[in-house]
Amino acid sequence: MQTLDPDLLRTFLAFAESGSLSQAAATVGRTPSAVTAQMQRLEAVIGEELLAPSGRGRVLTPAGEDVVVQARKILEVHRDAWLSLKGGRTDGRVSLGCTQDFADSTLPALLRQFARAHPRVQLDLRVGRTRELQSQYDQGMIDVLIVMRQGAAADEVAVIEEPMVWLCASPDATSFDDQLPLAVLDPPCGFRSAAIEALDGQGRPYRIAATSPSLSGIRAAIRSGIAVTARTGRFVGDGVVIAPDRLALPALPDAAFSLHLKRSAEKAAITLADLLADGLVRTVAEP
Repeated sequence: MQTLDPDLLRTFLAFAESGSLSQAAATVGRTPSAVTAQMQRLEAVIGEELLAPSGRGRVLTPAGEDVVVQARKILEVHRDAWLSLKGGRTDGRVSLGCTQDFADSTLPALLRQFARAHPRVQLDLRVGRTRELQSQYDQGMIDVLIVMRQGAAADEVAVIEEPMVWLCASPDATSFDDQLPLAVLDPPCGFRSAAIEALDGQGRPYRIAATSPSLSGIRAAIRSGIAVTARTGRFVGDGVVIAPDRLALPALPDAAFSLHLKRSAEKAAITLADLLADGLVRTVAEP
């Protein structure tokens, strides 16, 4: 019986989740030609065509769709086994700081995996805004950090890039006057700056209808229907949807987040950073 190489499955999922060979290559840190070669190797092992031509790109075949389901299961088991072998006898304390974007979406499932495999490790989770978390990290209070990217850094172990989107309440109930009302975090905030720059570039009149020091305040403003905001797709849900095309809102740039690991990090922190780098990059929020 042929065995399925987890590296091949990881690359295949990167393509399935991004829909692009070039994006998959960036996700797994390989060249597009190397990714193509990996896909061909996986097809040879399985004995089925997994990708089919579609215009200038490729799409999944029915067999490819089946492999996506199985690949997720295999990699989940593989990750659990890897964590258990590394963490069963590890103890100590790990401090993780992250923005609320991740705390409310993918992070809980990954932390459950880590905690299950590291029952003797005390996990200290700090959720906040980039500036305050970066300050705590610089003071040595945080071991692993996930914040909006400020630029390349020596301690950066992964970059998570996600489309920025306009969000509002139910599109059927959304109606605004000539000045678009915005809900934004207090400055400094990369999403706030991106939203204002995009509207200025379009020449679109706007007003700040709601401000808040936290995302919970922004969510309340959006759910009430009094404003729109700019975040990633991770913010969708609980009365928040992607703004409809009829609002004719300008295009937004991608949001980039950095995953940092303290130079003097212990074994448990290194393992957690590896887990997050793999898990978060593979679960990029789609618009």
